[in-house]
Amino acid sequence: MCTRHSDLSFLLLTIGELPLSLAACTNQLCIVKFLLENPYQPADIAAEDSMGNMVLHTLVEIADNTKDNTKFVTKMYNNILILGAKINPILKLEELTNKKGLTPLTLAAKTGKIGIFAYILRREIKDPECRHLSRKFTEWAYGPVHSSLYDLSCIDTCEKNSVLEIIAYNSETPNRHEMLLVEPLNRLLQDKWDRFVKHLFYFNFFVYAVHIIILTAAAYYRPVQKGEKIQYFMQRRPSLKTLIVDSYSEVLFFVHSLLLLSSVVLYFCGQELYVASMVFSLALGWANMLYYTRGFQQMGIYSVMIAKMILRDLCRFMFVYLVFLLGFSTAVVTLIENDNEGQDTSSTDYARCSHTKRSRPSYNSLYYTCLELFKFTIGMGDLEFTENYRFKSVFIILLVLYVILTYILLLNMLIALMGETVSKIAQESKSIWKLQRAITILDIENSYLNCVRRSFRSGKQVLVGVTPDGQDDYRWCFRVDEVNWSTWNTNLGIINEDPGYSGDLKRNLSYSIKPGRGEGSRDLDSNVSGKNWKTLVPLLRDGSRREETQKLAEEIKLKPILEPYYEPEDSETMKESLPKSV
Repeated sequence: MCTRHSDLSFLLLTIGELPLSLAACTNQLCIVKFLLENPYQPADIAAEDSMGNMVLHTLVEIADNTKDNTKFVTKMYNNILILGAKINPILKLEELTNKKGLTPLTLAAKTGKIGIFAYILRREIKDPECRHLSRKFTEWAYGPVHSSLYDLSCIDTCEKNSVLEIIAYNSETPNRHEMLLVEPLNRLLQDKWDRFVKHLFYFNFFVYAVHIIILTAAAYYRPVQKGEKIQYFMQRRPSLKTLIVDSYSEVLFFVHSLLLLSSVVLYFCGQELYVASMVFSLALGWANMLYYTRGFQQMGIYSVMIAKMILRDLCRFMFVYLVFLLGFSTAVVTLIENDNEGQDTSSTDYARCSHTKRSRPSYNSLYYTCLELFKFTIGMGDLEFTENYRFKSVFIILLVLYVILTYILLLNMLIALMGETVSKIAQESKSIWKLQRAITILDIENSYLNCVRRSFRSGKQVLVGVTPDGQDDYRWCFRVDEVNWSTWNTNLGIINEDPGYSGDLKRNLSYSIKPGRGEGSRDLDSNVSGKNWKTLVPLLRDGSRREETQKLAEEIKLKPILEPYYEPEDSETMKESLPKSV
């Protein structure tokens, strides 16, 4: 709690360092405009505080993902961005980094501010003067169906410190599995999986299955008699990767490899201990097969549940259980007498029975007592496992209390905790599975050489408009086809009502595509056809039943628009002016 208050106090202090940041974070738009536009001494919109944060970074810092907060933060963020473009069109505010090397977008991704994060990714400004500030461009629309192009700058793994890597590899980011469902991240990861990752993933699964089967056969048919050693040498060249967060599977693979190599070394050294290392490697190797369930949703979420139960519920249970086990074991050992206590060592009876008693386990040892009490935990214990004890009533009471606390209480608490974990994961099973698969996608993609990775890069280079200095604005974009029935009629202000109009057709995005490396003449229009239409056509048919009359095909021009800009509330008047189909 103290840490939380100190972080909040530090944040408030940094906000107060700059008047512009203070006015923006307190939702005073008039003061913000006055500070930026006053003719005497205008504030520097790119000014940084002691942490290197400018005003946009500060707005991201105060976001808390609540509805009201997200509404005011996104509105203020948008206004400051537009004001900055009008004051200094050349300055790119969203590309400025703080002392940690984070832009406002990557800062939102790292801190889990999903509200402002989704706004930045999906921001579309319809004003022609500020259209270059958009990260989303609607290429065409037909009723509720939109084909949008998303700017992939700072998002894809081809760039350093990308959003995908920050979300996937930072375990401290809250609700990161929800952030991966925000477009275009969701479709971008799916595109990577479908185009090249799944093929290598299935190949790795096949190779690993062959490896573990060969290891099992070698362990099963190992020589049990000492004889002449096999003279051969196997050379391995394992690739050591950096251990990162959420890579427990890689850790298990690494331990499995170490155990396997140690068993080989011990075998060539003639040590029988190689069997112990080999059996642990064999068991761990088969358990690692669960890693490849990430490629399948139904099985992938099952492995996630197992991992969560082991890391959360089972670890807490084992800590409490070991406390009870050691505590009651020491108490029971104190009550148990030595086997030779009270007997004359010179007697012939003792000498006769010493040989038979020597084979019995001595429960005066903490080791054997812990093993016996463990049997009580799994319901296999015997209250009369020994007779060499003092104070029989105290001995029985200790055992009964141990059974109540462990076998009845702790085990049922463990079952309840596991059930709660399963119910929580089941509510977000799909998003959690997509997070695991995203980590796998990025791991496989990072294993490629840079030249190979660029050849598999998603999206295309597209002309989205003009820059403030009048140059063509080319960006690397990714197409996403969306259906939205609730807001489809709010974009009528930018729709070209004449589909046959060709005055600016040469500048349309569909004809401004530059093929990527190794892509040949394939263009973005191929992404709209094929399997994407299999899901869009049923939605269109359903929409046609709702409408009594059909609308003409609507098309959007992504070059600077000659028509005036309309607000969403003017859409009703725009709809009335649309020509009706006969």
